[in-house]
Amino acid sequence: MENSIPEIETGVIHGRFQILHNDHIKYIMAGKALCRHLVIGITNPDPQLTRKETADPARSEATANPLTYYERYLLIKTALEEIGINPHDFSIVPFPINLPERYQYYVPMDAVFFMTIYDDWGRQKRKYFQSLGLKIHVLWEVPLEKKGITANEIRNRILNGKPWEHMVPPSVLRLLNKWNIQARLKRIQNLKSLKCLK
Repeated sequence: MENSIPEIETGVIHGRFQILHNDHIKYIMAGKALCRHLVIGITNPDPQLTRKETADPARSEATANPLTYYERYLLIKTALEEIGINPHDFSIVPFPINLPERYQYYVPMDAVFFMTIYDDWGRQKRKYFQSLGLKIHVLWEVPLEKKGITANEIRNRILNGKPWEHMVPPSVLRLLNKWNIQARLKRIQNLKSLKCLK
């Protein structure tokens, strides 16, 4: 059976990718399969482009955001090239997910916006997209307990010295080890503990 050419010219997919893992790759590839060019928006690109969210208050904390925008850019780019995705077929941009009034400055508004829904935060994001009249395609909607791998679980495993290496692509593992991610996470955790004591 021949591979059909996707009818959608441009798709937009998004995530925080703190830390990029194997299920993130499945999610990105599910979007890529539906369009010719995929724009991958990295949310929480910096603290100034991040608002606190009542639907998911922990997502804006420092402990949940150990990697810079550029580091996440490198992780995604390297991981996709590692599995043979042509770099001309995707773009990576900042995407301030909870500042919908700024989307137009970062992503093509006439694209199809791919997303998944697991909880109230997913439903809130859908409301943001709907408020702008964006074309939305929900890749899948399942309960949170069926989400699979989470970056929070990986961060906790790294902090506690538990196995995590099998949960990320090989290129991601190499880069995270190069950046000494365990020491960084411990440093962020210690700073949080000190602030709590004050």
